[in-house]
Amino acid sequence: MESTTIAEVYIVNKKVGDRFRDFANSISAAEAHAEIEGEPWTLAALVEHVAMVEAGIAKMSARMIDGAKQQGTPSDGSYRMSDGFSTAIAENEGAKFEAPERVRPTGGVAIAESIAKLDESTAALSALQSDLEAYDVTAFTFPHPYFGPLNAAEWVALSGGHVARHHAQAVRLLEGVRTLLSGSPVPPAR
Repeated sequence: MESTTIAEVYIVNKKVGDRFRDFANSISAAEAHAEIEGEPWTLAALVEHVAMVEAGIAKMSARMIDGAKQQGTPSDGSYRMSDGFSTAIAENEGAKFEAPERVRPTGGVAIAESIAKLDESTAALSALQSDLEAYDVTAFTFPHPYFGPLNAAEWVALSGGHVARHHAQAVRLLEGVRTLLSGSPVPPAR
């Protein structure tokens, strides 16, 4: 389902975030730090990355919303994806991306610590919802390295997609980790 209101974006993001947290909390310490050949990150590093990105999105979105509040143009609470963002998503569907340096995980952070940071960022994003619904943010953008200039509403929507993408990656990675820890041969990375 494509969201048509800011409220719907937040509902989708909450469901995606809750599933990701439940999954991340089910990973054992041994599983969290197990390394698989051909995989650049451990599960702990992947969760750390998601937390780092969410924190960045919260900060950028808050700055863009502040600009929109100063401008004072009202919004009807709807969510409209720009043509540029829509095109970039379609063109990059299924692509593998390399994380920019600022959001590359160290790998030394425990999953529980990353989840706590993710919770803080999610709360910060949630606090922005009423302003996103009240003010037109389309004139204020910040560039995504692969998708181009995005406004705060698009960044918030992207945060849910980012979490969902890494959740699917983590599920596949955990399958390989559990195979490795069981002593069975690990299938090649997909």
